[in-house]
Amino acid sequence: MTDLLAPYQLSILVLGLSGSLFLVQLAIVDIMAIKQKHPPGVAVTQDPNDLLFRCNRVFANSNETVGILILVVMFAMFSGANPSWLNGLAVVYLASRVGHMACYYLGKKLMRSVSFGVCYISLFAIFGIGLSAWIR
Repeated sequence: MTDLLAPYQLSILVLGLSGSLFLVQLAIVDIMAIKQKHPPGVAVTQDPNDLLFRCNRVFANSNETVGILILVVMFAMFSGANPSWLNGLAVVYLASRVGHMACYYLGKKLMRSVSFGVCYISLFAIFGIGLSAWIR
């Protein structure tokens, strides 16, 4: 690993673990679709009481944040942001995605929303520490 990236090893690990989490989510939604004999290519019924719908939304919600995660982490790393803050916030992001996933699968709406809020704040904070590296 290059000297530039060495302080950010934990953030890089979080990127990889996030990818593996999303692979698990994709497998779960595919397995649920097969179990429910859902026809491929047909939209999932918009019913929050249906586990297939919730599994599909978990994966879709993860996809909505992963691009932002990659961009803000790369921005922060290449801006020379404080590694302790970046690594910590990256872990918060990952933990919030795991929490969001679990709460969505279990139908815990309030906690799901709290988890998403924590995810959003962590992404915004990662951007903020990247930006702060430019203005110090």
